[in-house]
Amino acid sequence: MSAKPLLDALFEADRNLREAETALLAYPKSEADADALAREFERATDQAFALSDGVEAAARLSRLADLCAQAQGPRSADTLLRILNHPSPEVRVAAGEALRDFAYDRYAEVARAIERAIDQKLSGPALAEVPWILAEIGEPSALPLIGRMLKHPDAEVVASSIEALAELGDPAGAELLNPLLKDRRVVQLEEDDAGYTTTLGELASEALGELSSR
Repeated sequence: MSAKPLLDALFEADRNLREAETALLAYPKSEADADALAREFERATDQAFALSDGVEAAARLSRLADLCAQAQGPRSADTLLRILNHPSPEVRVAAGEALRDFAYDRYAEVARAIERAIDQKLSGPALAEVPWILAEIGEPSALPLIGRMLKHPDAEVVASSIEALAELGDPAGAELLNPLLKDRRVVQLEEDDAGYTTTLGELASEALGELSSR
């Protein structure tokens, strides 16, 4: 069998995908339409999380993350944070990149979505990813937002927030780190493809050293 029909079918599928995406993103003609589209993204995200086929779920959620970054709005920011909470690293990479791009365009909406996630005591990997995104963007409100996550009950979120503060490099972060110097909770970190354990207090001390040297 010739490979040409299969290749042609692939090209046609790609073209159909591009056309469908363009039509979908052009759908909103009013604020009500935009809200309806955002709600459809929420529904599709719920369905993807419920799938038993992990490969299909990851593909759908990665596509939804990209769509949310293009059809920006408060609901889309909330949906992106939900997708970022998925256990698949592949999905979290797609959602993290989408959330970062969204934040570069409309930072205030992403910041409010993060505040809602903190207020609702979101658990899972999403809030461990968020501090790095905030540090990369470097908006003024990054410091207080990361500061709120330093008080999260999940030690992994706190560890990520400590490291993000060091990356942010704002000397004002030292005041936020001081209360953690005696925190003996143990966390597992990775560096140069190797894992090691440390305490939050030790991590905070290292971050303070980095901040003081700048």
